[in-house]
Amino acid sequence: MPIPDYQTLMLPSLIVMSDEKPYRIADLAKVVASEFSLTEAELEQRIPSGTSTVLESRLAWARAYLKKAGLVEPVTRGQYGQYRITKRGLDILKSRPQRIDNAFLKRFPEFAEFVNPKEDGQTVGIQPVETHETGTPLEILETQYQRLRRELADEVLQSVLAASPSFFEHLVVELLVAMGYGGSLKDAVHAVQRRGASDDGIDGIIKEDRLGLDAIYIQAKRWGTSVGRPEVQAFAGSLEGHRARKGVFITTSQFTKDALDYVNRIEKRIVLIDGNDLARYMIDFGVGVTPGETYHVKKLDRDYFEE
Repeated sequence: MPIPDYQTLMLPSLIVMSDEKPYRIADLAKVVASEFSLTEAELEQRIPSGTSTVLESRLAWARAYLKKAGLVEPVTRGQYGQYRITKRGLDILKSRPQRIDNAFLKRFPEFAEFVNPKEDGQTVGIQPVETHETGTPLEILETQYQRLRRELADEVLQSVLAASPSFFEHLVVELLVAMGYGGSLKDAVHAVQRRGASDDGIDGIIKEDRLGLDAIYIQAKRWGTSVGRPEVQAFAGSLEGHRARKGVFITTSQFTKDALDYVNRIEKRIVLIDGNDLARYMIDFGVGVTPGETYHVKKLDRDYFEE
């Protein structure tokens, strides 16, 4: 039979994971292939880029959507790439659904936000793959690019949280250097090591540029809870003690509204980078990610045809 689409694979994937064991995509593929009686030729069929099989690609999308709805979750410690079912997922299976698809998943707030994300209080419509009949090819391409980017940012942040404190410290320094701060990577690492690691994060002073015309005090905390005004206010006090005028506070979680309001009212220039911003910057500056398929969309050069 034909390889099932990614939505058809959602319920079978969740059923396979109902034993609460961690599963990789390859593990799911073996079970699903047997259930749908897929032939060897179908199992070997690859997506146009050739980077994965069609079945694995569709299973990865099915799992990604189940994760967005909170039905499965990644195993974050020492088992990268493995996912397991959540309590919500088990509860859904108890209701014996006939099918799980995008329409079914919209009942969960997390998935609804993923489908229609809000930016600056405005809803930005990003519809599921199969509902683009009214969009132009370029609109469809842009929409799917943004969806892939959002999913990648989510994976990047989860990988950061699963990494060791020392790895996180190196990551932060490498990112700041990639963004043009700290001079060379060697200089930046030396500056941070000289200050010393603390509190599951880093504290240090790095150059604003290669010439060292100004200094930036950095603090990074790999926390699971929100960072409030007291922590940010203490950081501002540290800037005064080091005669620094600028600072960057990075966290893997979020900043409270009080913390955000506080930095807008003080004279010191402090930039707050939360987990979502951290993941986006890593993607933009190529830290922890690698280029995938590249598609060049060309358009007609009208000047060429003018006589």
